[in-house]
Amino acid sequence: MQNVTLIATAAMGLESIVANEVKSLGYEVQVENGRVVFEAPVSAIPRCNLWLRTADRVRLLVGRFKAYTFDELFEATKALPWEYYISEEGQFPVSGKSVQSKLFSVPDCQAITKKAIAERLKLKHGVASKMPETGALYKVEVSLLKDEAMLTIDTSGVGLHKRGYRIGQGEAPLKETMAAALVLLTNWKAEYPLIDPFCGSGTIPIEAAMIGQNIAPGFNREFASEGWSLIKAKHWEKAFEEAEDKANYDQKLDITGSDIDHKLIKISEGNATEAGFGDLISWKQMQVKDLSIKKENGYIIGNPPYGQRLSDKEAVAKIYQDFGTVMQEHPSWSVYILTAFEKFEKQYGKTATKKRKLFNGFIKTDYYQYFGKKTKGEK
Repeated sequence: MQNVTLIATAAMGLESIVANEVKSLGYEVQVENGRVVFEAPVSAIPRCNLWLRTADRVRLLVGRFKAYTFDELFEATKALPWEYYISEEGQFPVSGKSVQSKLFSVPDCQAITKKAIAERLKLKHGVASKMPETGALYKVEVSLLKDEAMLTIDTSGVGLHKRGYRIGQGEAPLKETMAAALVLLTNWKAEYPLIDPFCGSGTIPIEAAMIGQNIAPGFNREFASEGWSLIKAKHWEKAFEEAEDKANYDQKLDITGSDIDHKLIKISEGNATEAGFGDLISWKQMQVKDLSIKKENGYIIGNPPYGQRLSDKEAVAKIYQDFGTVMQEHPSWSVYILTAFEKFEKQYGKTATKKRKLFNGFIKTDYYQYFGKKTKGEK
């Protein structure tokens, strides 16, 4: 079996960015709500897990079909070629979800799917009694949407946002996948200065540094599918070699993270060191009104406090006002701010060049984009 169908799952609003990432790896995509679907060789599983910065996880699609009854779910599941994917000793726990479907009982859907897979595997692997389930992990998901069942196996393990460098975090940490998306939605390149004046635990500066040096985000972690017999060890070796070869550790970076909270600066420093950027990112404890910008043509990318509690609204409005006053003096800088604060533009003192709706977790936000007027000699 040469080719497989893969699904890169995406947070709402990030599908096009995930699609661009998959395309840059050389695969043709189909974009759906919350996911990017593509056909690829088995070797794409290690590559996509290593390289996708903005996807939540990579799933292997086993089958899609309409299922209005439990019998239909059982028979169609049993007809799928599970033996190609799951080894004889494989563990295959089943999770599920159901939306707007006749088969709405998730526990029943899970139990029937599990039984159907077990029956198929026993038949194909020639096992008389119960499957041993002592080997590699194959987490199956049965997902029903408007009576269409989709059966997938998770290749990633823990979510792809877990890069392995976050040893500390603040109260409302930005997911690494979202931080990477915020950077990829700008025109920033490694040769330009970048400042995050609301850096929290340092996620945006660290993700920017990884992008700047072309370091694969999954380089320092493990994946569920590393133990699968479906993927030969040489595919993993080749994918890790490719990641090592493409990394540009010599690329100079001018990235700064600042925050009003000195404890968060300490956490950021620890996370950056863990990520391998201990000496490459500068960290400063300061208020945004004291932001000192000495260069031209830079980028600000930030996820400031949203002021969602009534008691914080006034303080947050003042922060945005101070920030706008500082940035008036630096027209060559491009500014990108993610916030749920509805009157951001009014407080900042300027209408955004562009706005994009994004979800930060379950919070509906806008990504305000102000394009700087580049000084001479810059494109």
